[in-house]
Amino acid sequence: MKKILCTLAILLGFCYMGLSDAYAQCDAEKFTEKIISGLPDGATFLKSYKIDGEGGRKDKIEFPYIFRQNSTYLINIANKDPELKGVVLNLYDSNRNLIGTSYDASSKKFRQGLGYTCSSTGVYYLTFSFEGAKDYCAAAVLVLKK
Repeated sequence: MKKILCTLAILLGFCYMGLSDAYAQCDAEKFTEKIISGLPDGATFLKSYKIDGEGGRKDKIEFPYIFRQNSTYLINIANKDPELKGVVLNLYDSNRNLIGTSYDASSKKFRQGLGYTCSSTGVYYLTFSFEGAKDYCAAAVLVLKK
């Protein structure tokens, strides 16, 4: 009887952990749709990014993308907070120099993204992190502005 109760307790523990992970999954699709529906006229969709901080286990998520010289790119971000609190985008060039950020540290304001006119073709890095976030799920969309 003791073995059965012990086994049952272990199984219930695994079931509980599985359910808690299921509720914590990042559903970035709705944020992607929100961004795409608000894109400016003439913008060409290039790529969407799921930003899943896995409930705080990941502090940084990075994606490379090849930018072309003389092209203007917009990177828009969305999460469940209307003021986009907690999600920071840093854009780095191929030499890992910071090009721009969506977070203004002096005013502690989060912007919905950033724009960049590329001066040199190469690999650029979109790095997302979480600053004082309560929710670690967001989406970003990269577009080419015409």
